[in-house]
Amino acid sequence: MPALLNVNPENLPYPDPLHPIIVHFVIAMVFFSFFCDVVGYFTHKHHLFEVSVWNLLVASVTVFLAVIFGQFEAGLAQPYKAAQSTLTYHTLLGWLLSALIVLLTTWRFAIRTRHPLKVSPIYLGVATFAISLVSLQVYLGSKLFWVYGLHVEPIVEATKQGVLQ
Repeated sequence: MPALLNVNPENLPYPDPLHPIIVHFVIAMVFFSFFCDVVGYFTHKHHLFEVSVWNLLVASVTVFLAVIFGQFEAGLAQPYKAAQSTLTYHTLLGWLLSALIVLLTTWRFAIRTRHPLKVSPIYLGVATFAISLVSLQVYLGSKLFWVYGLHVEPIVEATKQGVLQ
């Protein structure tokens, strides 16, 4: 039976994985938004709150592209048994984080509307928790690539040949 997609040696229908490219953009936007809120809170440089809000908005739109490409590329990865639990945790946390980022963005816009020159310590606490989850997600994604070698040519070949199961 012919394959539905023509894939390259990394088992992708395009030259390089797109998920990491998009997700690194999201990670940077979320971290920079958090940084701007924290620095703005302690220094009272209110213009940083505006930067934070717009970075978070871009992140909450882009995170869904990261999740879509992540799901697509995970489906093509054909993970072997050792990688499956990490991939499952990474996938579930990705969906959770996408919802959390949208909730944070909505909350941040509500704060901006009511008090444009302030941000609440409660919001910063929840944002700190979100940053912790993002850090965990970065660790899991790094592990999938650097430890388990998903979409790395020698690992793809070994999986296809049945060496890795």
